[in-house]
Amino acid sequence: MQDMSDVAIVGAGPYGLSLTAHLRAAGLDVRCFGRPLHLWRTMMPAGMILKSNGFASNLSSPDGAHTLQAFCAETGRPYAHYGLPVHLDTFVAYGTWFQEALVPDVEPVLAQRVTDDAGGFRLELDNGEEVAARRVVVAVGVEHFPVVPPELRRLPADRWSHSSAHDDLSGFAGRRVAVIGGGQSGLESAALLHEHGAEVDLVVRESRLAWNTAPLVPDRATFARLREPESGLGSGWSTWFYSRHPELFRRLPERTRVYRSRTALGPAGAWWLGDRVHGRFPIHLGYRIASVSDGVDGVALRLEGPRGPVSLAVDHCIAATGYRPDLERLGFLDESLRRRLRTVAGAPAVDAGYESSVPGLSFIGPAVAATFGPVMRFVYGSDHAARTVAGRLTETATDRPRTLALAG
Repeated sequence: MQDMSDVAIVGAGPYGLSLTAHLRAAGLDVRCFGRPLHLWRTMMPAGMILKSNGFASNLSSPDGAHTLQAFCAETGRPYAHYGLPVHLDTFVAYGTWFQEALVPDVEPVLAQRVTDDAGGFRLELDNGEEVAARRVVVAVGVEHFPVVPPELRRLPADRWSHSSAHDDLSGFAGRRVAVIGGGQSGLESAALLHEHGAEVDLVVRESRLAWNTAPLVPDRATFARLREPESGLGSGWSTWFYSRHPELFRRLPERTRVYRSRTALGPAGAWWLGDRVHGRFPIHLGYRIASVSDGVDGVALRLEGPRGPVSLAVDHCIAATGYRPDLERLGFLDESLRRRLRTVAGAPAVDAGYESSVPGLSFIGPAVAATFGPVMRFVYGSDHAARTVAGRLTETATDRPRTLALAG
């Protein structure tokens, strides 16, 4: 027999850490499993800059005191609510500061299998331990959901990669690289590769590049602010709605939610990135991959587009083609659980409190963007998720027996 925690959280990124902090403040017995900020440390390239403004890059703390602004003030780093881009190393340092202060006992192990049992859930960890919890919250990031064009997957494994496979692009110096994708990841990856001395071609399916506008001045006149409000995900009324009201986004028709969650904010580049892209390397707009083959001299790409076919010879292809939540990719969930979960466009469907169709099993973060909207793809969404789930779990906490029989 083993003591049963109130809640087990699978994932130690911004969403998992934020929720753990809120549940601890509410007095629940919580265990958080995962390598803290693993996605941010190992799957994003050195030199990367966040798209979000400073005020929209906070993890959610119960007292509201553990903000990026407070961290920068304490450590002497520059900070501004608007207009000063947040560098990756600053954000990782901030997230570590938050974790050490509010979730110091996060357990850096991975859940290999999660299944339900009488009275709760059983988690098998990669260190051989088995633990029990009344409820489980899956708070994983996008690392489970990369999308890669099928043409690239036919190449040898060392000839292609997803953009999330790289925490340092300097190793491509002197090599020929094709980057596929015209969103922020593709544009910034191409810029960083070029700046590290790679020979870059950017292949973009759209006929033009899209760019987010610079942040609006926050102290604009009242009429200007009413006409185009500024919010966590950018400016404009639709973006304000996505940012501030995920609980209302959930009430939209399913087809609308799925479409908006995938398209509302991109693909587009950040306002500060344009000068590092325009005129720096070839950009093939309106082109798609027609064929790909591997040879002794590298990868031969044949592109089709508005100006006729284009042939590229490169050493490596990087797919900066985004992510798409897919329940089947969460292999740590027992198959019997996955079969009982209702889905929305292949992702877990959840109710207003983020609980799935399996009682006691909840999801937060990118996995539920099709329910709560594009804000779930950003750190900014962690506040709504953490406060909502903490409120639900605190209200429904019971005095059921705190033991669960474990195998072995």
